[in-house]
Amino acid sequence: MRRFGRKLEVETLRGALPLSVYFFDCLLLEGEDLTAHPAMQRFQALDRVAPKELLVERLVTSDAAAAKAFFDRSLERGHEGLMAKSLEAPYEAGGRGGAWLKIKQANTLDLVILAAEWGNGRRSGWLSNLHLGARDASSGGFVMLGKTFKGMTDRMLAWQTTRLLALENRRERHVVHVKPELVVEVAFNEIQTSPRYPGGLALRFARVKRYREDKRPWEADTIETVRSLYEGQLHRRS
Repeated sequence: MRRFGRKLEVETLRGALPLSVYFFDCLLLEGEDLTAHPAMQRFQALDRVAPKELLVERLVTSDAAAAKAFFDRSLERGHEGLMAKSLEAPYEAGGRGGAWLKIKQANTLDLVILAAEWGNGRRSGWLSNLHLGARDASSGGFVMLGKTFKGMTDRMLAWQTTRLLALENRRERHVVHVKPELVVEVAFNEIQTSPRYPGGLALRFARVKRYREDKRPWEADTIETVRSLYEGQLHRRS
């Protein structure tokens, strides 16, 4: 994505971020439209005409252990996960539909809620968008890693609104800042750099799994843990 649409320093980026071509589907072959054909037939057509080294690795199996091993190898190579596809489905332009399923590994961190924003629409009257912070062991404070409003049921929204208002220490327009006492388990897909937050890192696709009422703020994950996870992520991709 850092190469996409670039018009400046193209040659430099070619050296720093080389790209390779890989094929995963065959929609037209020798004038024949294959989009209405089942995926398995399209894959077979692709295998006939494309060099093996340019094909995306593919596994067809009903063995759960083999599928898990294939998934683990994908993660080791630095990929986010896998695409699971129905072998019977035609190709549908413009979207995955129900025939494609993206499978990713969800990582989790126990983070502290620093603030929350009032929701709108169906969530009006509830504190919804949570500001998430990792513990800074050196200062005793917390470093914000982003926000999330995902993964919450209506029951959770009602509960957290009551609890957060009881912890309120100040307001800033639609944001309610709270005492950093509630710990929440947050799932995320990866860690990315971000100039928006003090720690320079943010969680991608963060969503709430559950509140950790068994944990106190000083037991939350640290910013050093987050940095270590990020470094490990970079190492797997190198």
